[in-house]
Amino acid sequence: MNDSQITPQATIGKFNQLNIVALADNGAYLDAGELGEILLPKRYVPELCKVGESLKVFIYRDSADRLIATTDTPLAQVGEFVSLKVIEVNKMGAFLDWGLPKDLLVPYNQQHTAMEVGKYYLVRVFLDQLTDRLAASSKLDKFIDIWPAEYQQGDKVNLIIGGKTDLGFKAIVNDLHWGLLYDNEIFQHLRVGKKITGYIKQVREDGRLDLILTRGSKNKVNDFSDKLLAHIADRGGVSSLHDKSSPELIQSTLGVSKKTFKATVGNLLKKGKIALVKDGIKLL
Repeated sequence: MNDSQITPQATIGKFNQLNIVALADNGAYLDAGELGEILLPKRYVPELCKVGESLKVFIYRDSADRLIATTDTPLAQVGEFVSLKVIEVNKMGAFLDWGLPKDLLVPYNQQHTAMEVGKYYLVRVFLDQLTDRLAASSKLDKFIDIWPAEYQQGDKVNLIIGGKTDLGFKAIVNDLHWGLLYDNEIFQHLRVGKKITGYIKQVREDGRLDLILTRGSKNKVNDFSDKLLAHIADRGGVSSLHDKSSPELIQSTLGVSKKTFKATVGNLLKKGKIALVKDGIKLL
C-alpha cells in the first residue's frame, strides 16, 4: 500500500477528512482508521455523494457512548478555550451547550468553582485519555505553559479574555500563556471568552506578559485610520464626531480613546483624506 492509500488516523473531538466506505439506509459509514468505521447519520449525508468520496466531519460520542460523525460545527474542538453556557447540573457534573446534540460535561473535579445553570464559564475542551470521552475543564492553569514566553515587544498575538482582576483583565495568549491587559489601556467592552487580537506591551523580568490592544505611537494611528474612514463613509461621508466630542462618546462609538481619535484625525487631515466641517468630519 502506498502513502496515498493509507487512511490517516482520525481524531476524536476534532474535524477529520474521512472517506465514505459504505452507504446505508441510516447514513454513510466512514473509514476512521484505527477507530474503525464510524456512522455519519443520514440527516448529515450530502445528496448524491458516493462511496470513495471524502467528507469533512467532527467525531464525538453520542448519548449511547458510540463514536459518531457530524457535519455540525461545535463551538470548540479539543485543545481550544471557549466560553460556554451551563444548561444542566446533576450528580455527574455540569453540562455545557457547545452546539452539538450531546452536551459537554465538566466533571466536578474539573470545576475551578462550582458551576451554576444559566452562567457562562471559560473552559478548555479535552479528551480524557482514560475513558476516551470528551470533556471540559475550568481549571485553566493546568493547560497554560509553565515555561517563560518567548515574545518580543510589539508582537501581534491572539487573545482570549479570561477573568477580571484588580488591575484589568487576564488574557490567554496564543492558547499558551497568561498575560494582563490594564484597565487604563482598555477602550472597548471586554467579556470573558471574547477572542481578540492584541500586542505584547512588554515581557517582564519574571517572564510575565503585559498586553495592549492597539499598537503604540505611529502604528496606533495607522491601525485606526481605516476604521475611522469606514465610520465616516457609513454615515454618508460626514461624521458628527469632532474634537469637542466627549471621550465617552468617542469610546462608545469607535472603541478608542479620544487621544487616539484626535491623533488619527490629524494624520488623515495631513494626507488630505478628510476635512473638518462645522460640528463634524467630512470624507474627501
